[in-house]
Amino acid sequence: MDDDPPFVADRPLARAALHWAESLHSGQRRAVDEAPFVLHPAEVAMLLSVRGYDDEVVAAGFLHDSVENTDASVADVEERFGERVARIVAAVTEDPAIGGYHARKAALRTQVAAADADAHAVYAADKLVKTRELRAQAARSKAALDEPDLVRRREHYEESLRMLEHVAPESSLVQQLGFELWALRSLPPASHGPAVGAGRAS
Repeated sequence: MDDDPPFVADRPLARAALHWAESLHSGQRRAVDEAPFVLHPAEVAMLLSVRGYDDEVVAAGFLHDSVENTDASVADVEERFGERVARIVAAVTEDPAIGGYHARKAALRTQVAAADADAHAVYAADKLVKTRELRAQAARSKAALDEPDLVRRREHYEESLRMLEHVAPESSLVQQLGFELWALRSLPPASHGPAVGAGRAS
């Protein structure tokens, strides 16, 4: 990207994490809108920043997918950003050796539940962003929320919410995740088409 997002201006570690994440995820696109993939960890990091988390936690937000989706290792993260950032990233990284989507995600939720509050925050922010992405993806087609891939993802996010409500019930990120999932269930997006009965433009 040509310049850095404003929220990293006073966060040197997070800014360095953003630049490394850009390099690691270079060429990757996220499925929901074909935007550069780095937008996803940037959105996670921004949610952590505006809630007052410190530089290391925000850096971990930028790097939470670095081990899972690139050739980087936890050791690489620790060498560049220190033990705490590496510990958070390791806690939210699923084990590729576990076969089967449901078993792998269940193991990840158990792993996150056993981790500390930093990891709970990063994981909650990640699921919040992914729930919003799911809504955007479903908006492409009225039937999208019934598609097997979207169903299993939403079920994983719902299970993640239940776990987070147990380990971090006071977290505003967890509470917002609860709202986003409620809205997806109760006020699902419609397929593209002409707007009917819109509110006042602003």
